[in-house]
Amino acid sequence: MEAIHVVLLLGGGFLAGIINTMAGGGSLLTVPLLVFADVPGNAANGSNRVGVLAGSLSATGTFRRLGVAGWTGIGRILVPAVAGSLVGSVLISRLTDDDFERVFGLVMIPLLVLSLRKPDPEKLQERPQWSPWITAIVFFAVGIYGGAIQAGVGLILIVALTRAGIDIVTANHIKVIVTFVYTAFALPVFIANGDVYWLPATVLAAGVGVGSFAGAHITVSGGERVVRPVLVVAVVAMAGRLLGLY
Repeated sequence: MEAIHVVLLLGGGFLAGIINTMAGGGSLLTVPLLVFADVPGNAANGSNRVGVLAGSLSATGTFRRLGVAGWTGIGRILVPAVAGSLVGSVLISRLTDDDFERVFGLVMIPLLVLSLRKPDPEKLQERPQWSPWITAIVFFAVGIYGGAIQAGVGLILIVALTRAGIDIVTANHIKVIVTFVYTAFALPVFIANGDVYWLPATVLAAGVGVGSFAGAHITVSGGERVVRPVLVVAVVAMAGRLLGLY
């Protein structure tokens, strides 16, 4: 990697870590940044999972230390999500790098809207809870998306978990557990296909780790109103680039 790529991945990873702490959707930045650092599309998608795995493991441990119980009854969610992630990771690996970049560019804008206009979990919990069969189907579909794309899946998981009748705090714990486990199953698929570039993945993960720590302080101090416009401009610009608009 060139020095500019190291700076780009560290800085972008730092910003993505902040965004993930505040709302979610950091992969909307990190995957395109890996592409711009000369990592092919599918390898960018695979390499991004290294940071996702490390971050979700750290968050899982933090929730556990704080006494949040997210493991009770998680099997009905985890099993279909893991099965879906294996399907999704295999399917996405069949795309060419150019096709993946176009697909990712298309999903970036609607995911940006979801990041900025998050549904209210309390209102979602007022709606009728899903039956066990609907819950299994929904989390299988979420797993397919997470295994294939990953970006924004945390936001989708929170919506699905609250509709499944889980309280907000526990839902956040389950979200990171599910993300960790299905990423642990999906990552070997990308490794087997040669779609993980370890040096840029490690550099990016370092930036994300520091950004996640800083994100809590920025959120408390009201810095979210500064970071959000940066996210909008960056995502729109990178989506246009991936779609070949300039």
